[in-house]
Order: sequence, then structure tokens, then C-alpha cells
Amino acid sequence: MAVSPGAQDALIDLDITDVAHGGVFVGRHEGRVVFVPDTLPGERVRVRLTDVGKASYWRGEVLEVLEASPHRRPHVWRQADVDVDPSERPGGADFGHIELAHQRELKQRVLTDALQRMGGLSLPVTVAAVDDGDGTGWRTRVSLHVDADGRVGPYAARTHHVVSVDDHPLAAPALAEAALRLTASEPGRIDLVLPADGVVRVLPRPERSRPAGPRRPGRGARRPAPRPGAARRDPAREVVLERAGGRDFRVDAGGFWQVHREAADALGGLVGTHLRAAAPDGLDADALHLDLYGGVGLFAAVIGDLGGPATRMISVEADERATEHAGENLSSWVGARAETGRVDRWLQRWSSDASPRDRERLARGVVVLDPPRSGAGREVVTALASLEPETVVYVACDPVALARDIATFRDAGYEASRIDALDIFPHSHHVEAVATLNRTRPRR
Repeated sequence: MAVSPGAQDALIDLDITDVAHGGVFVGRHEGRVVFVPDTLPGERVRVRLTDVGKASYWRGEVLEVLEASPHRRPHVWRQADVDVDPSERPGGADFGHIELAHQRELKQRVLTDALQRMGGLSLPVTVAAVDDGDGTGWRTRVSLHVDADGRVGPYAARTHHVVSVDDHPLAAPALAEAALRLTASEPGRIDLVLPADGVVRVLPRPERSRPAGPRRPGRGARRPAPRPGAARRDPAREVVLERAGGRDFRVDAGGFWQVHREAADALGGLVGTHLRAAAPDGLDADALHLDLYGGVGLFAAVIGDLGGPATRMISVEADERATEHAGENLSSWVGARAETGRVDRWLQRWSSDASPRDRERLARGVVVLDPPRSGAGREVVTALASLEPETVVYVACDPVALARDIATFRDAGYEASRIDALDIFPHSHHVEAVATLNRTRPRR
């Protein structure tokens, strides 16, 4: 079908040849790249064009599968399947129509491609499962939205349109049941949280209150100081316990914790594996170790378990409440500190104020880096590399950001020696990776 430039809503038949970053797939129409969701390589699909404003690529939505891939399966979330109008398909499970094993192959392809193209890196990468289930029932946190008519549900994929749903297959059963019972009168958001005690917390976030929602550690500015008594009234500030690595962690009900029920254990274990490989004789207890974007101290505790009770380490996190909890969660280690600050500014200040002895200790230490989805960025990577720690273990939730930062680390004298990935977001395109970077240049 020939399509003239600017032909919004035109229908075309498209052969899908590849997967791209961000949960979309790639076809070509008359030489132009077209990105579409809800399909997979090897399929031929009928597509309605939704964005034809770019000269280099278009975007579209799949209306019909003309030739199906052998890896296609009925969507794990029935209301997100391809026979539902695209405007009513809930988001959050954009790989739910693909066999689970093949989902991981596609994630591996995206990660490997990003590392090669943007990071200049060729290392074997695998994407491992964190449990042996079918990829459902794993979410312990769910955010739903409330529209002006009081409708409660997820947004339709890539929109701000609230859709009503009959189930929540990725949520833990207790969370899914609570979500279906929700009613609301004020527009905004409702977060549901299922901590380790198994009791669902419902956290209303009406638009009028504009509160800070749960964030990945280090994302955004500090939360404003609460008004007197606000902590007692705000259910998001209830302190709950989560468990990972055989220990309890204090965290706000509305604060950041890994979403998959097994993710904190799996990621902590993988970071520990990378640290042990980097320091087979054990971490130097007299060195200084850093946990940047440290949240409530999950990875700092991994460092401490490997280094022993006297381990010197600093956890740095922008969220004041998370830092308070990290201080308590790390109290078993006499040499541990939790400090509040943006990582870029903290590194700059520490570099200016550190004594030669502290610099020498950090040069013998390890750094765990767990930035937000946008990555650490050139400023943080360059500042960190200038302090010359022996090893950096980077935890990444975005392949492109990881690859970009690895390239910056290489320019600063560090090379990646190992990368592993975990499928902690089954039935979505997201993947978590852990990379070890070793200093290759001699210390100044």
C-alpha cells in the first residue's frame, strides 16, 4: 500500500523484522522505518499509522495479525490482546503476547545491540529468570489512575486515558483483589503496596495534593519537609519492613522498593556475585566503599556482608526519608554512614573535602552505582572515575543508558569485564542488568 507523506491514520501491511528499545518492533514501508508495539519479529501485521511527522521514521499501532509468529501466545492480560481496540489496551505488559522464553531472547538482543552500538562492547550477556513461574503474580506495587468520572484503572498504553479492567494478572493475588475493589471520587492516582507482612496498603494520591510518589532512588529533588503531624496522617509515610538477603529493611510504604517479589534478593545476590568476582580475596575492610543512589541501603548491606562488621562505607541518596531508613538499616556496621544528597553534588563536595587518606582508601574500594532509568550521566561518571576506585558495579534498568555510561567510563579509564541481566519485569520490555567495570589506567 503506497502512503503519501502526512497520511495519518492510513492503513499499511508491515513485515516485522526486529525488536527495538522501548517495547516496540521494527518494520519498513517503502524504505522508511515504522515502529509498532504488540507484534514481534517474523510477523506480518496490519498497522494504522499514528505519527507520520518524522522524515526518518513513522509510528503505528497493530490492528490485525496477518501472519503470526510461532512465538505468539494469547496475551497474558486478555484486555491488552491485539483484538482489542488499541485505545483500550492497558499498558504495563507490552511483551505479554510473547512466549516467556522468547521474551528473554528479545531482551537479550536489545541489551546486546545497545552495548555494541553505543558502548562499543562485545561481551556475552544472558537474561536469567528470577523464579520458575509463568511470569504472573509478581508485582508487589501497582499504580492505578482515577479519571474525572471516577473510573479507576491503568492507563491505556502510551496514553493518559484510564481504562477499566477485569483483572491484574501481573499483580500478586492479594494486590490484584484489592485493586479490583477500589472506588474513588477524586481524580489522581492510587498506589497499592504489598510489603513483606502480606497486608495490602492503599495509598490515595489525589491530584489536589500533588504528593511525591514512589521513585527510584536518586530521582528528582528532595521531598519537602512535612507539616507537623503530616507523617502521622500520610499513609505513604508508614514504615514497613521488606526482606532481602536474610535481613529486614525499613522503608516507607510509599517509598521505593523493588517491584518483583524476588527482585531485591536476586539483585542483591547478583551484585554480591560481581563483587566477589572483583575481589576474590574479600573486600578490603580498611578501604572506603560507596553505594551511590543507595535508597534504603540494599546494596550497601551487600557490601557490608562481604566486608565484615567494620566495613567503611557511605550510602548516598537524594531522598531524605530513604536516607533516614538507610542509617537504621545499616546500623550493624560501625563504619557505615548514610548521607543525603544528589550524587553529582555529593561527589563534587567529597572530592573537594576528602583527605589524602580517604582518597587512598576509596581507591582501594568498590562502588555500587544504581542510578535512575536515565542513567548516571557523563558528569557523575567522570567525577566518579576521577576518584579512581578499584571497581565499579553498575546496576542498570535501561540498556541504552547503561551502554552510554559504559562508553563514558571507557574514556575515563574503565573497562566492563562482565555483564549479567535479570528478567525482573516479565511480560514487559524492561530488563535489569549488572555490570562490573575495572580500572585499567594506573593511579595518578
